[in-house]
Amino acid sequence: MTLDIDWVRAQFPAFEQPALQGQAFFENAGGSYTCRHVIDRLHRFYTQRKVQPYAPYDASRLGGAEMDEARRRLAAMLGVKTPEVSFGPSTTQNAYVLAQAVRKWIKPGQSIVVTNQDHEANSGPWRRLADEGVSILEWRIDPETGELQLDDLAKLLEQDVALVCFPHCSNVVGAINDVAAITRLAKSAGARICVDGVSYAPHGFPDVGALGCDVYLFSAYKTFGPHQGIMVIREAWGRELPNQGHHFNGDSLYKRFTPAGPDHAQVAASAGMADYFEDMSAHHGGGAGAAAARLSHDLMRDHEVTLLQPLLDYVSAKNSVRLVGPAEASRRAPTVALVLETDAEDAAAALAPLGVMAGGGDFYAQRPLSAMGIDTDKGVLRISFVHYTTKAEVDAAMGALDQVL
Repeated sequence: MTLDIDWVRAQFPAFEQPALQGQAFFENAGGSYTCRHVIDRLHRFYTQRKVQPYAPYDASRLGGAEMDEARRRLAAMLGVKTPEVSFGPSTTQNAYVLAQAVRKWIKPGQSIVVTNQDHEANSGPWRRLADEGVSILEWRIDPETGELQLDDLAKLLEQDVALVCFPHCSNVVGAINDVAAITRLAKSAGARICVDGVSYAPHGFPDVGALGCDVYLFSAYKTFGPHQGIMVIREAWGRELPNQGHHFNGDSLYKRFTPAGPDHAQVAASAGMADYFEDMSAHHGGGAGAAAARLSHDLMRDHEVTLLQPLLDYVSAKNSVRLVGPAEASRRAPTVALVLETDAEDAAAALAPLGVMAGGGDFYAQRPLSAMGIDTDKGVLRISFVHYTTKAEVDAAMGALDQVL
């Protein structure tokens, strides 16, 4: 079964906009286009439900019901219980709040493992706990490949490690880490596991329940939804950590890590992501709920891998370009960082008149770039796409790169 790309693109109003015609979008790692299902729900909430939710009158009752629906349906797709899904203003904020809870939970003498492969949002909040006397251990990437090795983590776990934090995949290296294997190893040492899924989730919702991690974080605005951070925190650990919300919400798992009130409209609109994946599944002959998530994941990944391999082969053959991360599409996300001889932002600017929207810079990934000996002032050119990208657009990107390079 192959992804019906024409059907997919019909679900995204951006592709109908005159101003975007002839423009191939290749900075999806920074944020995706929003699907029609989310836009429709957001518009309905703002025009029909924009009142305080959960009161007995209809507009309020329906608004609260839509917020509950989003949490319930996304939880099913992620393979976890409904109360284990929390919303916050961003993944960075969710990680920060979680770190404050861990600060009170961790025992003296215990350590937290972080990586230097991370985007700073999942690394910084944990590293700052060093100011509170918490021991921080760094799981370092191979400076040639940018990848993490299990043997290196095993050595760190010989110490008393309370928590291991790492990305499902990096926003510049692109290599997909084996979350389940890392989780098994860390749990065998008695550690909890926090996974930054921001760069992986846009390529298909993972089965978080099957992965076995304690926390999984991602951003809805990169998974075709509104600007919200979504955090799965499994109940066993979530109840163990101290409450970070209002004292009267302490018994509610999904409110324990939301100090501020939720954005009602955006939470409700997040159900549109579930609508989209279920419609995709139905269009391709599949089921609903968790089955829709698994089928849409596989359809999206297969499509992306097919488009990605020619791009990787193309850049790998150029002596003037260093490809960051694996050259095999099956091992990575379609987030392709390129080290050029020139400034990366200048290269991105040169691509724009050619109809290719890409980005240049360090993308808050200064640690992995520096570890690989890459000049962060020059940065990397990032060509990133998702399942709504077409073969013609990838071909156009390679043609534009030929002119710019």
